[in-house]
Amino acid sequence: MNPKELATASQVTWCPGCGNFSIMSAIRAVLAELAGKGLPLENVVLVSGIGCHAKIVDYMNVNSFYSIHGRTIPVASAIKIANPDLTVICFSGDGDSLAEGLDHLIFAAKRNIDITMILHDNRVYGLTTGQFTPTSPQGFAGKSTPEGAVEHPMNPLDLMLVSGATYIARGYTHGIEQLQTLFREAILHRGFSFVDVLQVCVSYNNLYDSYNKWTYAVQGNNTSDFDEAQKIIRSWNYDRSDAPIPLGKFYQIDKERFDQSFKSLGQYQPDYAQRERRIKDLLENFI
Repeated sequence: MNPKELATASQVTWCPGCGNFSIMSAIRAVLAELAGKGLPLENVVLVSGIGCHAKIVDYMNVNSFYSIHGRTIPVASAIKIANPDLTVICFSGDGDSLAEGLDHLIFAAKRNIDITMILHDNRVYGLTTGQFTPTSPQGFAGKSTPEGAVEHPMNPLDLMLVSGATYIARGYTHGIEQLQTLFREAILHRGFSFVDVLQVCVSYNNLYDSYNKWTYAVQGNNTSDFDEAQKIIRSWNYDRSDAPIPLGKFYQIDKERFDQSFKSLGQYQPDYAQRERRIKDLLENFI
């Protein structure tokens, strides 16, 4: 399959230079490749939150669901539990999942449910024009903090590691080949996968110069070693702009999955005709 076949007729409204273009190109290429290797697209579901990132489902000719702000994970979890044979991929922003939806994210990692979370981490609320988020550096001057944010940023990868995620990686939108590798691995991994993508917002937090200078690919690390993964993850705390920023896969292990407990649900075949009759009765009584 040609990745271009996954495009839709919707007009792309991201700003020129936005890192979301790279994420979309990478996921299209990976899904097209996997479709040719036995993962039918009709078994793939994309779930997005609220923010600039969420528009990606408008531009992908794949089953999708828009959730409300911060609720990407509950929707994705429900889809996976209802049909464990589906491949469920979440797209979310750093504000969407690390602020409004943080509790859901932590529990998805804790439960090790077999879904993939791709975090569009531009470290700013871009859609609402420039407020700071949980990964914005201390001192970030935006519309909500004109004199600079006083909070230190969160390290989402460290949080995911201690919460129980079984696949953890970081990519950058100026490295599309690496992004494709990480997305492919994350989707094929059986368990909760978390890929933090440094996705630059050219309009409100343009970090291309810093990332181009300081990012590097980790090589030779033991991805099954918790302590080694934590050391690499903690080597950059999302605050300093003059420190090396590791990219790549940091952690991957096999572990019992939450969705495995619901396999028996797949044997249940609901009576859709009866359901429609009940809905009709309820509506008639309501009216």
